[in-house]
Amino acid sequence: VYSGKDRLRICPTILDWKATADSEQMPNTPACWNLYAMGEYLKYSKKVGGVPYWDELSTAKSVLLYDTIKASGGFYTCPVEESCRSRINVPFIISGNDSALTKKFLDEAKKVKLFQLAGHRSVGGIRASLYNGMPMEGVQCLTDFMKAFYDENRS
Repeated sequence: VYSGKDRLRICPTILDWKATADSEQMPNTPACWNLYAMGEYLKYSKKVGGVPYWDELSTAKSVLLYDTIKASGGFYTCPVEESCRSRINVPFIISGNDSALTKKFLDEAKKVKLFQLAGHRSVGGIRASLYNGMPMEGVQCLTDFMKAFYDENRS
């Protein structure tokens, strides 16, 4: 029998099995689909190598994108200081934040199935999100597109 003495105080009631058992009723119906989906994701993560796998993949994806930005000679620039950059959300601007080129970039990106690249409405520019669900092939597609766009639009 589980005493509950080892449970964390921050544990949500819905996941506190001791509280559920003591109440002799379910405080709420657990989100079964979410629990199932998370279980599948954790099994998959374990199979591919766990946190070290995701860490290595995340680093490779962000290095590829930041290197493409850097190699553009200023056509693309990242407004975030190098020591503070994220491996997950990579913002960048085009040609000094040229709004016409940014719009053209976003419109042409959609034609090659690159979506949701618009930067935050208060900042503008472009933002590529490299969450775990984004495969390396997706980042490669983006960087290939960026190189082609650069070749077509540089002054």
